[in-house]
Amino acid sequence: MPTASPSPDPSRCPLCGAANVCAMEIERETGMAQSPCWCMSANFTDALRARVPADARGLACICANCVAAAAAAVPTETTPP
Repeated sequence: MPTASPSPDPSRCPLCGAANVCAMEIERETGMAQSPCWCMSANFTDALRARVPADARGLACICANCVAAAAAAVPTETTPP
């Protein structure tokens, strides 16, 4: 009999497992109002979002470290000499 995989932890990054420090999740868990989350101004590329396992999409935020690493991996345009 197949077992269901556990639900993703909404407080953990679905890519690396580190705490995602999502203010919206903290507010949901504690009931205490939070400042706007860092993720509201972050750039989540389509390629980065595509790396999230299907069963975790929309359920757990990607952490700032994974967002920064993805941004650093994107080649920047350079002007030819």
